[in-house]
Amino acid sequence: MASSGVRGPTPRWGPTLCGAALFLLLFPAAAAQGCSQNTSRTCEECLKNVSCLWCNANKMCLDYPVTKVLPPSSLCQLSSARWGVCWVNFEALIIAMSVIGGSLLLGVAICCCCCCRRSRSRRPDKSEEKAIREREERRVRQEERRVEMKLRHDEIRKKYGLFKEENPYARFENN
Repeated sequence: MASSGVRGPTPRWGPTLCGAALFLLLFPAAAAQGCSQNTSRTCEECLKNVSCLWCNANKMCLDYPVTKVLPPSSLCQLSSARWGVCWVNFEALIIAMSVIGGSLLLGVAICCCCCCRRSRSRRPDKSEEKAIREREERRVRQEERRVEMKLRHDEIRKKYGLFKEENPYARFENN
């Protein structure tokens, strides 16, 4: 296919993309350089950069070891390490997060138990259904026996003339 020589607009994001990639490649070195520059300063100045770690024991601003969750003790003791804010050390942070996590897990477990118990109480299980059915059968048999006993007693009363008539308040006639 022949080209007519006229092209559409060319994208101008090429230099911007290259600049962003170069910045991302050089960022770890810049962060380490920024952290080491804050060594003789205060904790607040060090922690303005989120990739920095303040060691309170030797007043050093260090690059946070991103390959590990917690800084190794060779770098700084947990009781002296500060990250994010100066007033919380890693030991207190670990304890607080453990308590909060444990409380959340306990709360979820309690909610699950309550929901399961509530769903069980809504519908009777097989043993409860069997007990209800047996109770109803006993009630019906007891009612049948009661009716039979009443009939037998009425027959005995009739036989001996003790049967109560329908209207005990009949008019008394004097002869």
